Amino acid sequence: MGKSPTTKDDAQALFHSLRSAYSATPTNLKIIDLYVVFAVFTALIQVVYMAVVGSFPFNSFLSGVLSCVGTAVLAVCLRIQVNKENKEFKDLPPERAFADFVLCNLVLHLVIMNFLG
Repeated sequence: MGKSPTTKDDAQALFHSLRSAYSATPTNLKIIDLYVVFAVFTALIQVVYMAVVGSFPFNSFLSGVLSCVGTAVLAVCLRIQVNKENKEFKDLPPERAFADFVLCNLVLHLVIMNFLG
């Protein structure tokens, strides 16, 4: 059974509305989004590699994947804090949000390095 024309039209309308809404997003948020996509893509590459080759040093696999996922989560938090439309963090300067991001990344990667052994 094929797709009805309304489903295709709805999907195109949704894609068009998302695209037009995202075009109004500031450049600094788009850069953070690109960084999040890169971190998640790197984690997926590591999972595929582990599935194909094997997971002999399992701590290394976990460290790599958790590092990518943790960095992506911290970047999403940075995006939330830097977004000017978010009224919850209106008093927080972007420099402070970036400093928190860097400090939390430092702590995350120190924990990851400790986990490696």
